[in-house]
Amino acid sequence: MSQHALPPPLARGWRTRLEGAWRGLSPTLRGMVWMLLSGLFFSVLNAIMSVMTRELHSFQAQFMRYGFGFLVMLPLLLRDGAGSFRPKGLVGQLWRGVVHTGGLLLWFLALPHIPLADVTALGFTGPIFIMIGAVVFLKEKVPGRRWLAAAIGLVGVGIVLGPKLSGAGGAWNLVMLASSPLFAASFLITKALTKRDRPEVIVMWQSITISLFTLPFALSVWEWPSLVQLAWFILGGVLGSAGHWCLTEAFRLADVSATQPVKFLDLAWAAIFGFFLYGDVPGWATLAGAAVIFGSATWMAREEARKSA
Repeated sequence: MSQHALPPPLARGWRTRLEGAWRGLSPTLRGMVWMLLSGLFFSVLNAIMSVMTRELHSFQAQFMRYGFGFLVMLPLLLRDGAGSFRPKGLVGQLWRGVVHTGGLLLWFLALPHIPLADVTALGFTGPIFIMIGAVVFLKEKVPGRRWLAAAIGLVGVGIVLGPKLSGAGGAWNLVMLASSPLFAASFLITKALTKRDRPEVIVMWQSITISLFTLPFALSVWEWPSLVQLAWFILGGVLGSAGHWCLTEAFRLADVSATQPVKFLDLAWAAIFGFFLYGDVPGWATLAGAAVIFGSATWMAREEARKSA
């Protein structure tokens, strides 16, 4: 045993305490943590895909991202058997695949033509669409504090991105914006599916359906990727599957409306990756907006904890 390793009884004690603390959190707070992690995975994934769509056609990049997502999960399918991944509602899984594919076609098509700041700004319209959809379609009762947290978070996003928005994407901005309500609809379907199927079943069928639905588009523009590009897509498959699993777990545990203010923290992840990967030093607008976003999410978490106590 390494001299720095914890003795087994002590290690078990720490693990027990951590598990107890996690179980002590309300389902809403646990859902918010899973949503935070999903944003972290997706932020890294989006950075990779932004590069790949400049090297390969967006339709091919989209197919390979989900195709490798399926390959990443294939060992689970082989280990547990196909029966363990049989959905209780196949129609719902297919509809989710159709709607999400529609959003992805628009998003990937516009991605190479829009500055990343504009992409981030347009992406933050998603939580608003999702919260509205949760009220209209899922009949969730959204407390005022959640609307307020979402509004404050959106203000923070505006502070950060306002000085940077160039509008250089032209009509492609509208194409990117059109993907937001489709993604919102997909996530609302996911919330409904969590009442019947496990997160891993939902993620597996998402990878299967989107891979199948995007294959014809990819074949029409296909060119063989390099080994380096394949390696990036493998990593993208891992990140995407992990991100969607965390997101589905968040929807299983909490109301959709409770998880959306946390999405604004994705901007913080983007700023951190920009600093470490490209040396981008955050300006005053980034720091001020990040403080507003962090304050909004923190206040939301404290309120949810207080209401559930």
